[in-house]
Amino acid sequence: MNISFHIARRYFKSKKSTNIINLISKISVVGIMVSTMALIVVLSAFNGIEKIVVGLYTDFDTDLTIRSEKGKTFNQSFLDLDTLRNFEGVDGLSRALEEIVILRKGNKWVKAQMTGVDSSFLRMSHMENHLYEGDPSFNFEGLPVALFGVGLLQKLDTYVPRFANENSVLFNVPLREGKFRPGKNPLSTKHIYIGGSMNFNKEVNDEQVVVPFELANELLNYRGDISAVYLSVDPAYDNEDIKEALYKVLPKGFVVKTNFEKNELIFKTSKSERIIVIFILIFIFILSSFNLIASITMLYVEKRDNIKTLYSMGIDKEAMFKVFFYEGLLISFRGILLGILLGYTICVLQINYGFVKMPNSNGEFFPIALKWMDGLMIVVSALFLGVIASYLPSRYLFRKHDKIYFHQ
Repeated sequence: MNISFHIARRYFKSKKSTNIINLISKISVVGIMVSTMALIVVLSAFNGIEKIVVGLYTDFDTDLTIRSEKGKTFNQSFLDLDTLRNFEGVDGLSRALEEIVILRKGNKWVKAQMTGVDSSFLRMSHMENHLYEGDPSFNFEGLPVALFGVGLLQKLDTYVPRFANENSVLFNVPLREGKFRPGKNPLSTKHIYIGGSMNFNKEVNDEQVVVPFELANELLNYRGDISAVYLSVDPAYDNEDIKEALYKVLPKGFVVKTNFEKNELIFKTSKSERIIVIFILIFIFILSSFNLIASITMLYVEKRDNIKTLYSMGIDKEAMFKVFFYEGLLISFRGILLGILLGYTICVLQINYGFVKMPNSNGEFFPIALKWMDGLMIVVSALFLGVIASYLPSRYLFRKHDKIYFHQ
C-alpha cells in the first residue's frame, strides 16, 4: 500500500510542466476546488438569506399563536393566561385584537389591518430591530401612539413626526354591533398619533398598524373578547415541542400554530430553492470530475511501459490499481482541501468586511451564515464523489486491459 502511494505521489509531482497529463491534472484540481468553493459560498449565502427571511416573516408573527378553532374572537376568560405566561418554555405572552380598519389622512383613505397588542409584544417581535423611524413604544408623554408599516404611511402620504403629538391619523373602526341606520354611526372613530414606522416584510409594511391593546379594545368595544394570544418561545426550546405540550393544557376548540406554519409557503419555497441549488452544484462537481477521469486514463496510456516494467519486478494487478486510484485521490483531496480553505476564507471576509453589497438595500452587506452541518455535508459529499471518480476509471482500466499485462 505504501509503495503504491509513493508511486502515485511521484506521478502527481512530475516536473514535466509541458506534459498534457500534468496540465489535465491541474485542471482537475482547479475544477474540484472551484466546485467545492462554490458549494460552501452559495450554501452559506442561502443560510444568510434564510436568516433574514426568518427575521422578516417570524419576528412579527410570534413563535406560537393560539386562536379559536371556529370563531373570529373568544372571551379571554376561556384561557388561563397566567398558566400560559408561566408555561415551561414560554418566554412571553401578549393578547391580540385584530380588525380591518379604514385610515384617513387628509384626502387619503387606506384600508389597513389594525392589531392591538400588549406592550410585551414589542419585545417579543424585536421591534427595536425593525423600527424605521420613531420609538419602539406605545406611549408618548402619557398619550397612546400607533406604529405604522412604512408602506402604509407612504400610502397615507404622511410621515413620522419628531414629536408624536404633532401628527395623527383618523381611525375608522367597525363596531361589532354597528348597523347602517339613519342617525347611527356603525364606525368608531378616533385620531391616533403616529409614534413610529416599522419595517418587517412587504405584507406587514403595506397593511399593518399596531396599537396598544387597551386602545384597540376601546375602539372595538369587545368587552373581554380577544382575537388571539401570541406567545414567544425560549430559544432553548423547540416551537413544535411547546405547541404539542400546550394542546395538553388548552381547552377544546383552540388551535395552536407556529410562525413557520403561518408562513408555510415562504419557507417551503426557500427550502426547495436550496435543494435545487445543492443538486446543481453537485452536478457541476460531477462534471468537473470528468477531467480527473481523463487524467487517470491518459496517465494509464502513457505509463503502459512502466506498468510492464513494474509487473516484471513483481508488482501484482491490485497494487498497480492502487497506484492509479491513489493518484486520483491525491488530485481530488487536493482540490477539495483548497476549495474548503478558499470557500470559508471568502465567507469569513464577507462577514467581517462585506465586500459584496445587496442591491437596493441602502448599502447593506450580502448576508452570510456558516453552519457546521453544511460544512460536514459538503466535505462528505465531495470526498465521496472524489473517491468514486478515482475508483471507477482505475478499476475499469485494469479490468479491461488486465489480460495484456497480467495474463500474458
